[in-house]
Amino acid sequence: MSLLGGTYECSTKTPLGHQKGTLTIVPQGDAFTGQITGDLGTMDLREGRIDGNQLTWKMKMTFPMAIDLDCKATVEGAALTGTVKAGFFGTMTLEGTKTS
Repeated sequence: MSLLGGTYECSTKTPLGHQKGTLTIVPQGDAFTGQITGDLGTMDLREGRIDGNQLTWKMKMTFPMAIDLDCKATVEGAALTGTVKAGFFGTMTLEGTKTS
């Protein structure tokens, strides 16, 4: 099992302020599934890929509006840093800490 798997407490800097969430990564070879649950509800992770310590995935936000999110992150030890591209809202910063 990949060392990248587990649970991360995350914060994304968005136009609506900092949005907190619990990100769960479930590795399956060089792919992964999971979800993020937080201030704006729960979103499933789709098309998750692992390349070394790099993660890429997609999500579909439905609240407060429907928008496709393209995400990428790097895991170094317990720290996760990355970006969330949210269509016309641009790219937002994602940070997290592995908790389990």
